[in-house]
Amino acid sequence: MKKKLIFSLLVLAGAPSLLMAADEARLLRFPATNGNEIVFSYAGDLYKVPATGGEAGRLTSHVGYEMFPRFSPDGKTIAFTGQYDGNTEVYTMPVTGGEPLRVTYTATNSRDDLGDRMGPNNIVMTWTPDGSRIVYRNRISDGFSGKLFTVEKEGGLSEVIPLPEGGFCSYSPDGKQLAYNRVMREFRTWKYYKGGMADDIWIYNPDKKTVENITDNPAQDIIPMWIGDEIFFLSDRDRTMNIFVYNTKTKQTDKVTDFTEYDVKFPSANGNMIVFENGGYIYKMDAGSKKPEKVNITLTSDNIYARSEIKDGAGYLTEASLSPDGERLVVTARGEVFNLPVEKGVTKNITRSPGAHDRDAQWSPDGKFIVYISDATGETELYMQDATGGEPVQLTKDNDTYIRSFELSPDSKTLVYTDRKNRVNLLDIATKQVTTLLQDPMGEPRGVTFSPDSKWLTYTRTGNNEYSIVYVYNLVDRKEYPVTDKWYDSSSPVFSTDGKYLVFASARDFNPTYGSLEWNHVYNNMYGVYLAM
Repeated sequence: MKKKLIFSLLVLAGAPSLLMAADEARLLRFPATNGNEIVFSYAGDLYKVPATGGEAGRLTSHVGYEMFPRFSPDGKTIAFTGQYDGNTEVYTMPVTGGEPLRVTYTATNSRDDLGDRMGPNNIVMTWTPDGSRIVYRNRISDGFSGKLFTVEKEGGLSEVIPLPEGGFCSYSPDGKQLAYNRVMREFRTWKYYKGGMADDIWIYNPDKKTVENITDNPAQDIIPMWIGDEIFFLSDRDRTMNIFVYNTKTKQTDKVTDFTEYDVKFPSANGNMIVFENGGYIYKMDAGSKKPEKVNITLTSDNIYARSEIKDGAGYLTEASLSPDGERLVVTARGEVFNLPVEKGVTKNITRSPGAHDRDAQWSPDGKFIVYISDATGETELYMQDATGGEPVQLTKDNDTYIRSFELSPDSKTLVYTDRKNRVNLLDIATKQVTTLLQDPMGEPRGVTFSPDSKWLTYTRTGNNEYSIVYVYNLVDRKEYPVTDKWYDSSSPVFSTDGKYLVFASARDFNPTYGSLEWNHVYNNMYGVYLAM
């Protein structure tokens, strides 16, 4: 620490200009190039930087996202996908910057969000080789299907490319063929998926009216880039997404890049240069040498999404617990725990931990303390804080997985919590001793609650036939007893206030309804509320 402090003072005294140097930028997305410059998206805006790297200049500043830029063949215009007028549409702008021109007007899609697993709509794919039209993909539903359209660079009616479905694509150098994807899966997080929706690279020949699968691999092969006699593309056939190349003459496929930590994402090409994302940085690669090179980029941004701001916490409440006397309420909002008056009084932020996520705060039944979950240590742990204030007390330590939920005993002496390893754990609050009561091989026990005398638990577990079964657990004998059988779904068990009955929901009411067209019957409204003594 002393060495770091001395070094910082030396820098401050001897080289003040270094303090003004911008850090290398990261989270740079969707790059495109004209061979000399690179345009990319950062925090929803477009920036341009020399292909050699350096300080990037901003091209757009709208609050909506601008993404997927593509240079025109003559290098004078950038087509991109933007959110200026409500819908996500295709726009163009001069390569030097300026007012965007909207060139498409399409129907609104209900799934149209960059953060959604389907991705945004109307993604700019490429330009036609003569530079007269822009190719974009319009998602025709809220699923994985999309079609390829072209539109004049000045705008107008779009024309569909006569393919049943289409995605990322690239024209052959002579413009007579099109390498393309069929399925829209670039935004999915299904790692190592090899099912029927794993994509391939296809070549479409309009003159012959034929399509040819050139990859025919069970892995995901996406985003073709046709350069000379070679088609570069992404594939996760070796687990991590890397760039591969297919030679149209020899029909041979070879691996080009060998990244092992992060996937290569969203490459694009212009001429002989390919640019792509990896780990939030941008790389460039000459198609001839096939050697990737990281582009060092700095930029200056107002960081409107990262700066601190005041939020109305009422719109972010995720948990509420009333004190036993009914005078105060403990709530969780935006990762903080607040102690609020029900009518009049002072509102207190009792955690004040902007670097941690605090959640699921509960008032103890005796009203003396508040318990909540926090990841302040890097893993979820349980904490306790005196209801009148003071420092939090960590109840669990060195936890090995994510805590899902907890329940305090009516006598306020213990609590029970479940975790991602499907365990039910009992915690003695005074000693902080944790005991694992059971671990379910099928799934997480749900709805764990105490009996009024704090001596029993009830919950549901899934049987081998995937029906939920209600159980009770004796905390003294450490024994579990099933209450319902495996032939009906049962759930949400709770003890009655006197502890004599167990109340639960169960789907065991068979009232078949016959269809007038299908000549069959279905079972509706099967659930009812039941008691067990």
